[in-house]
Amino acid sequence: MTRRTRAGLRKVRPLRDGGHVAIVAPASPLKQRDGAQFDAGVAELRRLGVEPVYDARVFERTGYVAGTAERRAGELHRAWARPDVDAMIALRGGYGSVQILPHLDASSIPGTPPAFVGYSDVTSIHIYLACVAGVASIHGPMIDGRLAHGDRAYDPTSFLGCLRAAPLGELAPEGVHVLIAGDVTGPLLGGTLTQIVGSLGTPYAFQPPAGYVLFIDEVGERPYRLDRMMTQMRLSGLLAKASAVVFGQLPHCDDADASITAEGVVADALRGFHGPVLFGFPSGHSTSAMISLPLGVATRVVASGAPRLVIEESAVAE
Repeated sequence: MTRRTRAGLRKVRPLRDGGHVAIVAPASPLKQRDGAQFDAGVAELRRLGVEPVYDARVFERTGYVAGTAERRAGELHRAWARPDVDAMIALRGGYGSVQILPHLDASSIPGTPPAFVGYSDVTSIHIYLACVAGVASIHGPMIDGRLAHGDRAYDPTSFLGCLRAAPLGELAPEGVHVLIAGDVTGPLLGGTLTQIVGSLGTPYAFQPPAGYVLFIDEVGERPYRLDRMMTQMRLSGLLAKASAVVFGQLPHCDDADASITAEGVVADALRGFHGPVLFGFPSGHSTSAMISLPLGVATRVVASGAPRLVIEESAVAE
């Protein structure tokens, strides 16, 4: 049985038909106290043929986060400890995942753990899993805002595919285009740019292997802020270690009058980069249905002709 990715990360459990998916709240609480988004997300998981499980404490609220850091970390520990849980999915992002990192115990994560699924603020947990615990994870939809809105907000095929043993294969969504041509393969890692650069200088820093494929997602950051963070990525050496860069759609990151665009900023920041660069891949903060991506797995970036990603291995133990 293959239990590790080519990059050496531990693979996760397969999602069985009718399997349990734990809903966890590591960051912000629900925006709506009436739980309409939650109920819709739960119904969508059931429509997909899996059974959501959760503790009532998932609804806790302490200011702008979903309960104390200790409580939120404990929620992940309890899900990891359950042999009947095949995956865990974040309620929503917002803010707060970084607060729980000191309370996580990597030694408590089982050899083949449940897959962790989410994006945005929970990039901090993806980084922890890959760079501290050595575990693959899934950059995929959360309950609030994606699953709650059905397949107009997320792509069920890639979501379920990331949780199966077969590799996803070729992903060539509309709107992806080439900034720098090329063709390379490396382990796919990354997430929201704010969380990546925020991790630097901490015990939970983003520390990918040389030759990795960097995926960058972001939303609502003005062009000068993108420039600042991309400059930090370059000065930290993280861009030099990457073999390719794949950007999300970066919605709401252009100047209000569109005189300076997010695409223009990142294109300038990567001028002279040594590998292929794609822009507009709809994962994370996308304006179209979000495509899920397995993190930590071998991924080919084809930046020529019809630009695409080819997911060559699964994050799931075979």
